[in-house]
Amino acid sequence: MLSRVFGVVLAMCLLAASAVAQAPSDKLKVGIIVTLSGPGAVLGQQARDGFLLALKNRGGKLGGREVDVVVADDELKPDVAVTRVKKLLESDKVDFVVGPIFSNVLGAIFKPVTESGTMLISPNAGASVFAGKACSPDFFVTSYENNQVHAVLGKVAQDKGYKRAFLMAPNYQAGKDAVAGFKSMFKGEIVEEDFVPLTQLDFQADLARIAAAKPDVIFAFMPGGLGIALVKQFRQSGLAEKIPFLSAFTVDESTLPAEQDAALGLFGGSTWAPDMANAANKIFVDGYLAAYHTVPGSYAMQGYDAAQAIDAALRHTGGSVADKDKLRAAMRLADFASPRGAFRFNNNGYPVQDFYLVKAAKRPDGLYETQIVQKVFTDYADSFAKECPLH
Repeated sequence: MLSRVFGVVLAMCLLAASAVAQAPSDKLKVGIIVTLSGPGAVLGQQARDGFLLALKNRGGKLGGREVDVVVADDELKPDVAVTRVKKLLESDKVDFVVGPIFSNVLGAIFKPVTESGTMLISPNAGASVFAGKACSPDFFVTSYENNQVHAVLGKVAQDKGYKRAFLMAPNYQAGKDAVAGFKSMFKGEIVEEDFVPLTQLDFQADLARIAAAKPDVIFAFMPGGLGIALVKQFRQSGLAEKIPFLSAFTVDESTLPAEQDAALGLFGGSTWAPDMANAANKIFVDGYLAAYHTVPGSYAMQGYDAAQAIDAALRHTGGSVADKDKLRAAMRLADFASPRGAFRFNNNGYPVQDFYLVKAAKRPDGLYETQIVQKVFTDYADSFAKECPLH
C-alpha cells in the first residue's frame, strides 16, 4: 500500500515538474544580431536601441515574459555573422533572432536560423530573394522589401518629368535591389549605374562623372557612413544647387547628425518620419529622444516594431513559443500599433504599408529630422509576394 502511495506521489511530482518545464514562466531569450562596428554601426545601434526601448516600455517583458537579450555584432561580415548566429542558436538557445541590417548578412544567416526552427525577424534587411519563392514561414520583416522604398523615388522622378537619371548604390544585393526598384517606376534614360564598394568614403571621381554627364536627377542609395561622405562631398562640389538629389537611407536620422546643413532640402523615400501625427509615434519618438538624446530614424522604428511584433504574438499564445504553428499565426496578425500607422504582414512575411517622400529639415530644437512631404504609395505590397507559396 505504501509503495502505491509513493508511486502516486512520485507521478504527481513528475507531472508538476513537467508542467513547470513546459510553462512559459522562464525568461524569453532574444538574440539581436546587427552591425555595431564600422561605417554601418549607427544603423545597427538604432535598431538595437529601438528594440530595447519597446522592451523598456513594457517593463522588460514581451508577451508577459521577462526577457534576456543577447546582442551580437556581425561586423558587416557574412562569415562572422554565421559564426555568431550559430552561437545564439546553439549556446544561448534564443527563442527569436532579430536582425540583421544589411542584406548580404541576411543572405548568410537566413538558412541557419530558419532551418533551426527559430523565428527570424528582420528589422531592416528586406532582400527580394526571400520575398518570393524562397520565402519562409519563420521569416518576418518589419521594414520593407528592398525594391519598394527605391520605387518611391523612381515614381517621384517620373512624375516630375525628369528624363535622364544618374544612379548610385553600393555593390551588394540591397544596392542592386535599390537600382531595380528605382527603374521599375522611372521610364527615362539611365545615364549611368554607379555601383561602389560597400566601404567607399571618397566620391570625388563619382561626382566628377555626374558633373560631366549633366543628368536631370541623381538617385542614391548610400546607407550609414557612405551617405555621410557622399552628402558632404556633394554639397561641397556645388552640384546640390544644380541637380535634384533623390535618395533612400542616404539622408535620414542615422546620417543627419553628421550631415547637418549639408543635407537640408535633400529628399528621401520612407515608410515613416518622426513628424507623423499619431499617438503611437509620439510615444515612440518622445521615448527615444528621452532615452538616447537623438532623433530616431527608420532603423530604430523598425527595431521597435520587431519587439512589438514579438510582444503581440506572445500575447496571443499566452507567452508560449512551443507550438510553432500557433506562433506563426499569431505573428501574422501584427496586432500592434506601429509608429508608421497602418501595418500588416503579407503572405510572405513582408509588410504591406504606405510610403512617403520625405525631406531633410532642421527642428526648432536644433536637431535634424526628415519630414513628410507627400504620400506616394498607399497600402503598397511588394511584387514578389505572389511567388511565395505560403498562404
